Amino acid sequence: MTTQIRIVQPLRIADAGTATRHVFVRDLVLPCSIGVHHHEKDGPQRVRVNLDLAVREGAADLADDIGNVVCYETIVAGVRAITSSGHVNLVETLAERIAQMCLGDARVRVARVRVEKLDVFPDATSVGVEIERFSSSA
Repeated sequence: MTTQIRIVQPLRIADAGTATRHVFVRDLVLPCSIGVHHHEKDGPQRVRVNLDLAVREGAADLADDIGNVVCYETIVAGVRAITSSGHVNLVETLAERIAQMCLGDARVRVARVRVEKLDVFPDATSVGVEIERFSSSA
């Protein structure tokens, strides 16, 4: 029996060859009701969200119009809505919901989402998960 090794290549997000733009959000810290333990259900915890989106570029002329780009303000508003929409047990679930929201814009080819809980262990800055999801049309 042979074992196949699949090499995962790092995502080249901004890439002129594939007409891809990199839209990102860094260190967005929000309150979120998250966790499986009883004490985690008593109130919100701080989570940090980082996003990297590979976005299809449209026409070369953006016409300096926000309607022609994936707007990070819209993305942040979507993350805020998700984190405030009720309790979620797992950081993995939260990351998946955020990725799906980002991929809801047809121009987003790839969404890389990192979600960190900031106040779990006194001797760790954070714990969490990072996922990468592709558009079905990518």
